[in-house]
Amino acid sequence: MKYKLGIDLGGTKTSIVVLNQGNQAVYNKRLPTPAKNYTETLKTIQRLVHHAQQGIPDLDAQIIGVGIPGALQQDNITVKNANLQILIDKTLKSDLKNILQRNVIIANDANCFAASEATDGSAKGHALVFGAILGTGVGGGIAIMGKPWEGPNCLAGEWGHNPFPFHGANAKHRSCYCGKSDCIEKIISGPALSQDYFEQTGKHKSAEQIADAKAAGDPIATCLLNNFYLNLAKALSSVINLLDPNVIVLGGGLSNIAEIYHEVPKLWETYVFNATGKKPNIATKLVKNKWGDDSGVRGAAWLADTK
Repeated sequence: MKYKLGIDLGGTKTSIVVLNQGNQAVYNKRLPTPAKNYTETLKTIQRLVHHAQQGIPDLDAQIIGVGIPGALQQDNITVKNANLQILIDKTLKSDLKNILQRNVIIANDANCFAASEATDGSAKGHALVFGAILGTGVGGGIAIMGKPWEGPNCLAGEWGHNPFPFHGANAKHRSCYCGKSDCIEKIISGPALSQDYFEQTGKHKSAEQIADAKAAGDPIATCLLNNFYLNLAKALSSVINLLDPNVIVLGGGLSNIAEIYHEVPKLWETYVFNATGKKPNIATKLVKNKWGDDSGVRGAAWLADTK
């Protein structure tokens, strides 16, 4: 097989990548996702594959990896838990197989992200990698020996919908679309940080703009970001206690905040299990992704190597 082909189906854009035998991207393209129309979403993927075939006439990839913001049911047929809600209960795998005339492997996009970074990214060569995506939502994926791990319920890495740990008695409570409250996603996502800033100032700023405001000396932005680092440390400490990964790789828009990588590991020492009372020596590394927005689609292409 000369090439590996991957698709990343997101809520706003759908991407394709073709990797050669040296794992270099020789073709990539993005199109807007018709997020309210399932049939048009299928056609968008079909167009991307068609364009790739035109661009690479000898494209021989008979297996296409597809990362989605959700997972397949245990029946390996219908989609569940998808943030892109038009996918829920749809037979996406068989529908794509029919229109593309190729075998299709579907995996959670966060697991694709983790596998990509574990294979040839910031966590290359490490046995157990947790990929934490901090953006509009909070997602997580697990890669073991470079391969995505889904689990028997296809829920591995669904970190964002666990209860936020070490929540103080006086902390504010936030309801989540999943039907519960105080999910990790509602505390440390980009919109959560923006909401905190709005409640303090009456002004709308994105998480990235809040980081810029902190750098410019804004005291409210400084206080909120410091609290964000503490909350992220608490949330990641639960990942370390449960999985004890070699590396945690951050993705999503908030991963671009440089301070995270030296502030959070100092803070999580307080919350990682340590029965001795002494300062723990936490071996887990916190790193930024290597491939940026392309991590997920590259991970989808790597799915062909799992079969």
